Amino acid sequence: MQMQEPALVALAGRIINNFTISIMADAKNNPLIENSPYRNNVPAFDKVKTEHFLPALDIAIELANNELKQIKEIKQPDFKNVIEALEISGRKLDTVSGVFFHFDSANNTEELQNISLEFKTKLTKHENNVILDNDLFQKVKVVFENRKNFNLTDEQELLLEDTYKSFVRNGALLNPEQKEELRNINEKLAELLNNYGQNILSEVNSFELYIDNEDELAGLPEGAKNAAKEAATENGKADKWLITLHAPSMIPVITYADNRNLREKIWRAYSTRCKNGKFDNKNNILEIVKLRRDRAVLLGYKTHAHYILEERMAKTTETVFKMLDDYSKDILPLAKKEFEELRQFVKSINGSDEIKNWDIAYYAEKMKEKIYGFDSEQLRPYFQFEKVREGAFDVASKLYDISFVKKTDYPLYHEEVETFDVIDNKNGELVGVLYTDYYPRKTKQGGAWMNDYVKQDRTPEGKRTAPIIGNHGNFTKPTKDKPSLLSLEEVLTLFHEFGHGLHGLLSDTRYRSHAGTNVKWDFVELPSQIMENWAKEKEVLHLFATHYKTNAPIPDELVEKMQAAENFRAASGFLRQIVFSRLDMLWHTATPEDIKDVESFEREACQNFYILPPDGSLVSTSFSHIFDGGYSSGYYSYKWAEILDADAFEAFKENGLFDSRTAKKFRNLMSQGGSKDPEVLYVEFRGKKADPKALLRRKGLA
Repeated sequence: MQMQEPALVALAGRIINNFTISIMADAKNNPLIENSPYRNNVPAFDKVKTEHFLPALDIAIELANNELKQIKEIKQPDFKNVIEALEISGRKLDTVSGVFFHFDSANNTEELQNISLEFKTKLTKHENNVILDNDLFQKVKVVFENRKNFNLTDEQELLLEDTYKSFVRNGALLNPEQKEELRNINEKLAELLNNYGQNILSEVNSFELYIDNEDELAGLPEGAKNAAKEAATENGKADKWLITLHAPSMIPVITYADNRNLREKIWRAYSTRCKNGKFDNKNNILEIVKLRRDRAVLLGYKTHAHYILEERMAKTTETVFKMLDDYSKDILPLAKKEFEELRQFVKSINGSDEIKNWDIAYYAEKMKEKIYGFDSEQLRPYFQFEKVREGAFDVASKLYDISFVKKTDYPLYHEEVETFDVIDNKNGELVGVLYTDYYPRKTKQGGAWMNDYVKQDRTPEGKRTAPIIGNHGNFTKPTKDKPSLLSLEEVLTLFHEFGHGLHGLLSDTRYRSHAGTNVKWDFVELPSQIMENWAKEKEVLHLFATHYKTNAPIPDELVEKMQAAENFRAASGFLRQIVFSRLDMLWHTATPEDIKDVESFEREACQNFYILPPDGSLVSTSFSHIFDGGYSSGYYSYKWAEILDADAFEAFKENGLFDSRTAKKFRNLMSQGGSKDPEVLYVEFRGKKADPKALLRRKGLA
């Protein structure tokens, strides 16, 4: 899930007055400001150009400032004229910033990169101005202190509390000198985070390895070789093969290439992204962690992690470290045992037990094939992208009684994008609009994520605003000879992001602040991770897994082999996430002044968990989740939510994969977003708290 560094508060306005009319006149022919001409208010992606962003931002900020001025002039503050006024505001600014950050992730041209820092700096200044506006805060404070007089619903109480806490947690109680210091910190952080992310994109795009001799690619699946040939041809080198650091190119080399030198070259390039050279991120990291700590201390917290975790299910750093330590006691010995088994396997076929980091995936795949008679590539012909996506749609339809109708009348920001109306089968009403964008390109960041272009809410009259949701990935592209055929990992990723998408689409809350994925961060991965479970079930695979040439269904024998091999080296994968989570927590609980070197810090943080020496690799310089996303002091949430999803899926296994009663309760959990405490929502669904051992049971580690 892709998130930007959390915005402080995005408050703009919709009050129509002479000022607004004047501003809107200035905005003529700017598609970011003009009302959308498309159905369901889908942003006019096809009309947006880079030169529209900065003028649109200026106009949206002016509109916001005028709106805030009118709220501040209110003589008798109450819930409706202050809190709800703030909540229902921000449409134009949300649109402008939302489309910008979307383009920044999915269509980041050189022209956009040139304005990126200016845009983010202006937005950050505005956010600072809002959250540190004492007159505005005093209106909120009056309502908060007199909340018992307003006869509020539980959801309204929560909105009021969240609004008040947003101001306080972002500096509203600071003195003028402290507020100025906070402004400077926030603006500098915006610059550093932007630089960090741009460096990763540039580093990945700058790496190109051309192969002259096909023999060097021995072992690679034909699909990977054909893709490399087409990539080289597109670059004017038809007699060569091109390997890049994009996942569909890099992963097959690491996993299947017999050429050990090639594996090492690609592994080193990928595992040292932004470690040195033109796109070095080490200084960015040191400054980011220092400024995050400084901000936390200024706001009254011991560390950035303490600040973040106050608003998480985990609550404290002690809770997170205890979870990681408890799991590592069990998992680390098992991971070491798995590695020793791999070493012995290598010795049995090579006569030598020497193994390096760039050998692990290669020999693990061969070992898995020997034990289970299963090669992951055997699945690929049955995982045609379009059918996999339809499979995900079918699962959602069976669970939640919704339909996905492909549409061609929505505007696109790239020719590879597709759009769907999501319809409630019971009443025929629009649930939301889904955009899918699943192939890699140079203007697109790596990984996979979900975002929302329009958040769900309800009008004061009760009419539901249908959300507009995007799902993004970097999956294997089609070639001239073959359609897009996905790996098992890509299938799971598609289902994962689709789970986030469903969380946004099925949202039904009164307020945008509570809608969809606006939940506590260690709860946000539950709807996504649970979807991965269905993708591995035989009943579900028979819905979509058919051979791309013959249309023959996937053989049961192959499914059984896949399921048998599912937990192969499970402890090693488990350990990786534990280590990443610890590294994140240590970066954000350490004393920055004591950190002199990024590499040394990472080595010390991870030293007790290395199965093999790191061999020059460095995670931190490309750890975009925590340094260019919303997961700082929160990477542990993948494991936290995995406990929930393992326990939750046991309910479906007990009652039936598509049991309507269980599905109805889980849809209710998702639809309420952040309008209730997540622990309450989970117990309402499951009837009990999640069992931590459910995760170990699923991994075969209990």
